[in-house]
Amino acid sequence: MGRPGLNRAAVIAAAADLADDLGFDAVTISVLARHLGVRSPTLYSHVSGATDLRTAVTAHVLHELADATSAATAAGEGRDLLVAFADAIRDFARRSPGRYDATTRQRIPVAPEVAPGSVAEAITAGRRNADIALRVVRSYGVPEAGETYAVRLMSSLVHGYITLEIAGSFAHSDPSSETTWPDVLDDLDRILQGAVAARRH
Repeated sequence: MGRPGLNRAAVIAAAADLADDLGFDAVTISVLARHLGVRSPTLYSHVSGATDLRTAVTAHVLHELADATSAATAAGEGRDLLVAFADAIRDFARRSPGRYDATTRQRIPVAPEVAPGSVAEAITAGRRNADIALRVVRSYGVPEAGETYAVRLMSSLVHGYITLEIAGSFAHSDPSSETTWPDVLDDLDRILQGAVAARRH
């Protein structure tokens, strides 16, 4: 018999919180069960196994990230939109490092038609984030043929910087990562503007 009030949504939310406390890699069925004060078999009433749990957590936090960036980018275009988008991701990562880790490192299994329902939800959540990134790129007027490249470039710079910063890779050198973050966004802004200018000539 399961614990009263425990359902799939509560299990996934608790796992996401645990990821922030212990790190995403530490979130396992057994660790989560101890955290919730239940036996491991109880959780199998709500998740089918480790892959389902990790994928469901990824879907959950991808939706949270999309909510954060969507709210931050409700208005503006060009550099203003880029900065709002990037800052929202960085704020999310700093506030919820375990959650953020799930968005960047958890591989979503393929073939959603034969995988757990959490896979389809993770793909939907991922597309929400991709659409927001695409909106930022399109605000620059990047040609359609270059949109995918521009999104990948922007995502690589933004997420790469944030990932290294959280890992402490920039902590022992000057200038501080806080100082160079706006410079990185300025350079990215110039690259995106340059892509449009080059297309016009």
